Amino acid sequence: MAEQQARVYTGLVIGYRLGSNTQYERQVLIRVDGVTSSREASRLIGWRVLYRDSKGNEYRGKIVRVHGGKGVVVAVFKPNLPGQARGGNVYIYPKGVELVFEEKRA
Repeated sequence: MAEQQARVYTGLVIGYRLGSNTQYERQVLIRVDGVTSSREASRLIGWRVLYRDSKGNEYRGKIVRVHGGKGVVVAVFKPNLPGQARGGNVYIYPKGVELVFEEKRA
């Protein structure tokens, strides 16, 4: 069976979703590269999100909704993303696809 290449997007963590008196640490705003409208962003609902920090820890989440009209999405993570993730890059891939990274060898 031939392996099929899945579309993988990259994105930028903007920050946590904020209310007037509340900061929702589980919900993170992500600007997806190449997505500029809410219509395009709505196709990504249900897709998975992966964030890797400099120590190799992986945080996985899921896109649950669109935020605004310019292609920003809201993703829910468990466990929560650390604050140092703001400004970091994430990978966005469809459900059922597993991302594999090659380990760095010295």
